[in-house]
Amino acid sequence: MNEKTLRTLEYDKVIQRLKHFAVSSRGGEIIEELRPINSKERINMLLQETDEGVRMILSNGSIPLDGFHDLSTILQKAKINSLLSLKDLLHLAATLRVVASVLKYCGEIAHKEEFPILGNLITSFEDLRELEKEISRAVISEDELSDRASHELFQIRRAINRKNQNIKDRLNAIITSPSYQKYLQDQIITIRQERYVLPVKQEYRSNVAGIIHDQSSTGATLFIEPMIVVEMNNDLKKLKLQEAAEIERILRAFTENVALNHLVLSSNYNTLLQLDVIFAKAKYALEIHGVLPIVNEDMSFHLINARHPLIEPDKVVPSNIYLGENFNTLVVTGPNTGGKTVALKTVGLMCLMVQAGLFIPVKSQSSICIFKNIFADIGDEQSIEQSLSTFSSHMTNIVQIIREVEENTLVLLDELGAGTDPTEGAALAMAILDYLRSRKVSTLVTTHYSELKQYAISQDGVENASVEFDVETLSPTYRLLIGVPGKSNAFAISKRLGLIDEIIDNSKAYISEENIQFEDILRDIEKRNKETEQNYYESEKIKEDMESSLKQLEEEKSNLEEKKREIELKAKEDALKIVEEANEQALEIIKEMNRIKAVNKESAAKLEAYKRELKEQENKLHEEVTQRRGPIKRSQKPFKPGDRVLIASLNQKGYILSIGQDGLALVEVGIIKTKVKVADLVHIEEESSQKKSYSRKAINSKARTIKTSVDLRGMTTEEAILDVEKFIDDAVLANLAQITIIHGKGTGALRQAVHDLLKRNKYVDEYRIGNYNEGGTGATIATLK
Repeated sequence: MNEKTLRTLEYDKVIQRLKHFAVSSRGGEIIEELRPINSKERINMLLQETDEGVRMILSNGSIPLDGFHDLSTILQKAKINSLLSLKDLLHLAATLRVVASVLKYCGEIAHKEEFPILGNLITSFEDLRELEKEISRAVISEDELSDRASHELFQIRRAINRKNQNIKDRLNAIITSPSYQKYLQDQIITIRQERYVLPVKQEYRSNVAGIIHDQSSTGATLFIEPMIVVEMNNDLKKLKLQEAAEIERILRAFTENVALNHLVLSSNYNTLLQLDVIFAKAKYALEIHGVLPIVNEDMSFHLINARHPLIEPDKVVPSNIYLGENFNTLVVTGPNTGGKTVALKTVGLMCLMVQAGLFIPVKSQSSICIFKNIFADIGDEQSIEQSLSTFSSHMTNIVQIIREVEENTLVLLDELGAGTDPTEGAALAMAILDYLRSRKVSTLVTTHYSELKQYAISQDGVENASVEFDVETLSPTYRLLIGVPGKSNAFAISKRLGLIDEIIDNSKAYISEENIQFEDILRDIEKRNKETEQNYYESEKIKEDMESSLKQLEEEKSNLEEKKREIELKAKEDALKIVEEANEQALEIIKEMNRIKAVNKESAAKLEAYKRELKEQENKLHEEVTQRRGPIKRSQKPFKPGDRVLIASLNQKGYILSIGQDGLALVEVGIIKTKVKVADLVHIEEESSQKKSYSRKAINSKARTIKTSVDLRGMTTEEAILDVEKFIDDAVLANLAQITIIHGKGTGALRQAVHDLLKRNKYVDEYRIGNYNEGGTGATIATLK
């Protein structure tokens, strides 16, 4: 891509802003080298990388890449067996920690199908956590190795500490001795040339036997190593040499380990750099509210609400810019500082950004194509006095563009033909546009010449555009209007500024009638365009409001239906729970009544109290179930003897024996026969749907706790019938295929009552007396439907 074009369109400023989001210096250098390309396959891959980065940040937060270092020099040193420093090892360990953090950050996200590129990059990491742990354990700082780096280093340093302490103890004994104190300049121990010495006065040199290592600047003090510690200092020197040798051995071992893992570390580092660049693009896309445009192959673009990325968001005015579908040359006219140059730069810069794999600040439905090359001749300095040198400068650039231009190229020309005689300049501009059109070059030009406006109207494949100008406020709106040529507005602006009408009217006499008519047509077109556009925006606003209201109503309807389902389910679950609890309470009360009756026949008062309690529980149950169930849907089918029904007021199931003329039906409930109103009856088949609506939680709970047999021995017939009916209902809920009812042999009355019940029950397929190993005549085996 032409470097001059990159500078003209301020591509370098975008790159500098993008570089700001890189976390590593090398990542920033790679971004600085980023240039637009024209391979569609490569561009699509780069855009997909950016897209995955944006979506990963939005779904998982910012990636933890901070803290990794440039490993290229470190790895090269290890490769040639050059000893790594403690600083090198710290940088290496920090980079390995970043790798571990990235792996933890991505987790399962990177393995999902919607992140194929990032997933492959992240899964290519090899976790060298053990090497990182070894370095972190051994290296404390850039200047210090830990005592735990090796056992030998620990022993040597412990010996050094002991030797240091021994020397200090000897020297402390000297400086605290009364006989030596007068010889010393100060009662301190100091170090010269890595050996412990004492500051001795010059005049007492002969009184302190030892080796002189230094003297003060005045010569009054000599730093003497007493002979008593010379050998100890020698031993200390040997230990320090051993320490240095052990440190070198440790560093050599680390260097060899890094060399062995050179390829893995190099791959990890390069992957981190790739991620740094990708996520820098993603962060920049989020900052400018950029989107992924549709990349097409038909050499056209349609940028919707395009915003120049280098202009402050609160100041930039979005524009709709398109080219290539019905025309490939766009002539933009309008007043100075009205936004013509910004429109050109916006188009060129967005094409460059996409071809570098960057998102652009447009609406998501925007489309763009890939150009082989982009050329621009745009002058930033705009003066009312343009000299020949300016024209020559522009023409030099255009000549160079003409030489290099080819098909599928984008050319951006600012103020084409300006700087010379208007007639000749306009003619030259039209000839240049003719040549570019003949070469199938996509072209955008800005101009002040009316001839070019007329040229755009008369030529196929050429379209006018203008930047809007508000005559009332004498200021541009910076909105680009395609299909409408711009007016000069010179007369209107002059009048608003106070120029007298006589001069303005006189000036119009110097303009040909054709030009006046043309300007009038432009004024009418512009006025109608504003009205049409205003109507369009109003209709779009109404449409958006209606769609928003419809969406809100649908959400409210969905919420209401969901709440209704939740309330119905809760009511049914609560009703089922009440029924189960009441049945259990009733059984307990009956058992207690029979026990009292058997133990003490004189406890009639107590028995009556339990009967009243049972009746109260029954009434309470009826009231709660009725409230929760709501109105019962009455059956439209007539009742007849033999029908299985539910007595709504009692919540009990039974069979109709007969129906009288008085509206009463005789119903058998277990072994009890009772008369009830026909209006209080519900066909049991109509309740089957209610049974199916029981919560899955209740059925699963029943399936876990139900037994396959029930023991009735010791019960009265009434108790047994209630237990068997409840047991069969529970078995059906738990999907049991076969059950065992243990009733004992006895007189056979209990067995007969059980068989009568099984014969009538709709859930029982068949039943039989148990085999020898199943309890014989003392048990009945029933198979459920």
